[in-house]
Amino acid sequence: MDFFVVLSLAFYLKKPLNENIGMKKEDLIECQIRIAPYIHRTPVLTSRLLDKMAGADLFFKCENFQRMGAYKMRGATNAILQLTEEQRDKGVVTHSSGNFAQALSLAAKSLGVKAYIVMPSSAPQVKKNAVEEYGGNIIICEPTLKARRAAAKKIEDEVGATFIHPSNDLQVITGQGTACIELLGEQPGLDFVVAPVGGGGLIAGTGLAAHYFGKDCKVIGAEPFEVDDAYRSLKSGKIELNKTTNTIADGLKTQLGDKNFPLILKYVDSIIRVTEDEIINAMQLVWERMKIIIEPSSAVAFAAVLREKKKFKGKKVGIIISGGNVDLKNLPF
Repeated sequence: MDFFVVLSLAFYLKKPLNENIGMKKEDLIECQIRIAPYIHRTPVLTSRLLDKMAGADLFFKCENFQRMGAYKMRGATNAILQLTEEQRDKGVVTHSSGNFAQALSLAAKSLGVKAYIVMPSSAPQVKKNAVEEYGGNIIICEPTLKARRAAAKKIEDEVGATFIHPSNDLQVITGQGTACIELLGEQPGLDFVVAPVGGGGLIAGTGLAAHYFGKDCKVIGAEPFEVDDAYRSLKSGKIELNKTTNTIADGLKTQLGDKNFPLILKYVDSIIRVTEDEIINAMQLVWERMKIIIEPSSAVAFAAVLREKKKFKGKKVGIIISGGNVDLKNLPF
């Protein structure tokens, strides 16, 4: 780990803790140190042109440059590292058709642990190929949540593998929060951090990080109108479900869980919804102006800033680019 990172973490350890919510400041700091040898410290990029368009100072935390191409490598690594030796010997299992399937496969391979990945038959072949390349053992099931859970439970029962949920797991949430810790370490004066919302792991971890490491830094979630369960959940105070999943942001089709939702209620200021056209426009702007590849789910956060310019005008805004795993044969522009 970088020497100055160690110093900054040591400094944070000396600061008084805020109220105990089950996940303390030390938990995040220890997680940051624990996973550092296995992940990339991703860059924070800026663009004067995009700043001008948004009317704000934007700082993009580029998790598209993370190992396996997304922030989920952080949570997957932390979750495995927190297992006992006996648990690691028996392997880990999850159900996912997206980035967490790849993240758990690569994290497990890096740590010498066997990974069983339950994937629906409808999962794109490019994602199945990636999981296999990272060493994951794929189990195909019917494309329903019930079938995915049943297949994962069968693996648990048969081989004793430990189930790790892609977003509703405290160790995963803590790992995802380290992206925001790094961002705030480089830009401690941020007024806002904006992150996409899918299953809730990233936004919950971001909320924890901003609470403990930020200075009056508000966390804003961003999600498509087509899958606005988090927006409605924050309004109602209970977990709402989606009636449709008709969005290009395929990584945001999942729902919140009982472990991350309380953190979202407590530490997320608001959630901004965006249209499909706004997502595509934001994605294309980043590709063209910043010369980096991001996936549609990542573009949702930038799209939210462009949609609510008055809210962010003149402010310092961190934007978490969650990933860059794109099917180049199926671009929306």
